[in-house]
This record gives sequence, C-alpha cells and structure tokens, in this order.
Amino acid sequence: MSTRFLALTLLAAAGFAPVAKAQQMKIAVVDMQRALNETEDGRKAKAQLKKVFEERQKTLDKQQNDLKAMKESLEKQRDVLSREVLAKKFEEYQKAFGELQQTYMEFQRELQSKEGELTKEIIERMQRIMRRVGQTDGYTLIVERSEGGVIFVPTNYDLTDLLIQRYNAGEGREASPEPKPKAK
Repeated sequence: MSTRFLALTLLAAAGFAPVAKAQQMKIAVVDMQRALNETEDGRKAKAQLKKVFEERQKTLDKQQNDLKAMKESLEKQRDVLSREVLAKKFEEYQKAFGELQQTYMEFQRELQSKEGELTKEIIERMQRIMRRVGQTDGYTLIVERSEGGVIFVPTNYDLTDLLIQRYNAGEGREASPEPKPKAK
C-alpha cells in the first residue's frame, strides 16, 4: 500500500510542477515603436525621414497636377480633335499616369529603405538594452508589444518607459558582453 501511495504522490507532484514553474516566470512587454518615437535619436531619424518624404511628395504633387491638367485639356478638346490625335493624347495621358504610379512605388521603396537605414542602429541598441534588462532583472520573456499581439498589459509589466530613459541616458552604445542574471 505504501508503494501505491508513493507513486500517487509522485504523480501528483509531477502534475503540479509545471504550475509551480509558470509562477516563477517573469514576463514583460516593450513598445519598440513608441520608444523609437520618443527617444532623441528616434526623433532625429523621423525628422530626417520626414524631410525626405516632403521632398518626394513635392515631386509627386507636381506630377499629379500635370496629369490633372493633361486630363482637363483632353476633356476640353474631346469634341475638337480628330480620333487619331485624341487617341494619341489619351495614350500620352495613360503613359504619364503609369509613370506617376511607378514614381510613387519607387518613392515608397526608397522611404522604407531610408527608414531601415536610419533606425537600424537605434533598434539594435534598444534590443541590447532590453536583453540587459531581461538578464539582470530575471525576466523569462520580454515581448515586443505590437508583434506579440498584446492587446492589454498592466503598466507595471510594460518596460517601454524604462527603455526610453536608459536609451536617452546613453546605455547600450557599447556592444559589451551581456551581464549575468541576478541570483535568486
């Protein structure tokens, strides 16, 4: 009878082991996009990106206005021009429309590339800071808020403000070895 009791006790303990381990887990979230927008370097990068965007937008606006004027001219001359001339002008309009779309796509790709270029080092530095926080403060998991599908988290589990403060204070510039986790 004592062997059965021991076996049942071991099975019961094994069943509760995952619950005990889960209670020891320390999980937090960080909003990297918000941190990027609120750090000094992130703001500078966004300002540079905005400048590039505004320059490109002027080019697009001019092409769009030229296209609009071309269309209005076509509509006014519709009854006056021969079919051949009208077809040629309509073809020119379609070509200009295609060029506008192509320019827009090129600018979108350029802006995405420029954003990646301007933010790559900032994000890498933020990740170093979060790894350090995770290791020194004993976190089991730190999830990026938007990529983790996090809808709600209490503010005491959100490390975004801490990340912004540490980043602006200059932490993470060095690519030094990661610190050892705190002993519990």
